[in-house]
Amino acid sequence: MALAFPVKHRKPELIVPAEPTPHEIKTLSDLDDQQSLRSHYPMIMFYKTNPFVKEKDPVGIIREAIAKTLVYYYPYAGRLVEGPNNKLVVDCTGEGVVFVEADAQVRLEELGDTICPPCPYSELLVSHVSISIGVLGSPLMMIQVTRFICGGFVLAVLFNHLMSDALGSIQFVNAVSEIAKGASTPSTLPVWKRELVTARNPPHIAHTLHEYEPMDRIDPITKIMNDEKIVRKSFSFGPKEIKSIRKNLPPEIRSSSKFDLITACLWRSRTKALNLDGEEIVRITCMINIRGKKFLDLPTGYYGNAILCPATITKAKTLCENPLGYAINLVKKARSQVTKDYIRSTIDYIATKGRPQLSHFWNFIVSDASRVGFEELDFGWGKPIYGGTMYGGATNDNSVYALFRNKNGEDLVVVPVCLPAAAMERFEKELKKAIWEPVEDSNKLYSKMTTSKL
Repeated sequence: MALAFPVKHRKPELIVPAEPTPHEIKTLSDLDDQQSLRSHYPMIMFYKTNPFVKEKDPVGIIREAIAKTLVYYYPYAGRLVEGPNNKLVVDCTGEGVVFVEADAQVRLEELGDTICPPCPYSELLVSHVSISIGVLGSPLMMIQVTRFICGGFVLAVLFNHLMSDALGSIQFVNAVSEIAKGASTPSTLPVWKRELVTARNPPHIAHTLHEYEPMDRIDPITKIMNDEKIVRKSFSFGPKEIKSIRKNLPPEIRSSSKFDLITACLWRSRTKALNLDGEEIVRITCMINIRGKKFLDLPTGYYGNAILCPATITKAKTLCENPLGYAINLVKKARSQVTKDYIRSTIDYIATKGRPQLSHFWNFIVSDASRVGFEELDFGWGKPIYGGTMYGGATNDNSVYALFRNKNGEDLVVVPVCLPAAAMERFEKELKKAIWEPVEDSNKLYSKMTTSKL
């Protein structure tokens, strides 16, 4: 249960780069300039008190480090505006980012595991001042440092998603942490080069993109979520859960990745819980990082959006009636689509179709932020006891995986899920069965398992 405590917020201020920076226009890539990215997303890090630096003030140190870091990442200090053909560009004005100093009348240890996503203290620990009005013409980042009476603190950062994805954003925050500890320059220098993920001329779309398929009906999940009482809960996958899932699989797929196992369990259990008509088409969409793909040649230091969302589809009854391995193979199929042709086709599609929205029709969209590196961010007080997403997605059809270390020192993947109350009850039962209950005659079932023809 969430704890109630008062937080005193100081007046918001603008932090500008510590030195003069270029006043220029920078164009976003076609992966940046998507309708679905016209939003802000928060990251949050909780730090315990450190007796070796008890005389230091995290507010002052982080404030100064941000100003110095903005010299290198000066586009963050600008504002987004519309350029020719409605293309978004960054006007590098040097106006700065929003910074809020706050004090909470609570000890960090009193919060317990409630710091996991979806964090119930978001309105206290992240100020939405100046950013809630929209993504254009507003500050591109908001930072709040909140001290606790125990000497610990929390750092929350709200990013404009059009500028960066999670990996790009954490690159900036890591640079702040390095400078906060005395570095003169970031160990990884930022690289813009958004033209590397821009559409070809002429464009050529050679792939079927299930993630962007338009529907001729109103999205039913949105109607359900609007009409019914909604529940948000987090579910944890630790070593015991993963071991149990693997144990109940046939040998040929027991080595599947943790992401594949968790995603398949969640998707299949969620689909069952929604009680869909068996003929309905359902889809799984996996957000995939394309950094490191040799044919793209994205340089080290690139901090723009570099995420694609490949999807696979099947019928609801086929997903629910087949054993878990069927869902696992579909998750793998989605991830395996990310080839050179697929990446280029997707970028061309986005550019030529006028910022298409992802399909939300019986879709389950997942993003793995558990390996981004939040837990390594050290500003001089040690590593955070939790670092990662604040909300964890937990929207109608979206979940973001987070990493959390429990009191026993076990690393857990925490997944927030959002469902109507009745469906959530069914989901919990189905997920429990998927994790812990062996499949009767599993070898026979898996030998008959079919692959989606859709």
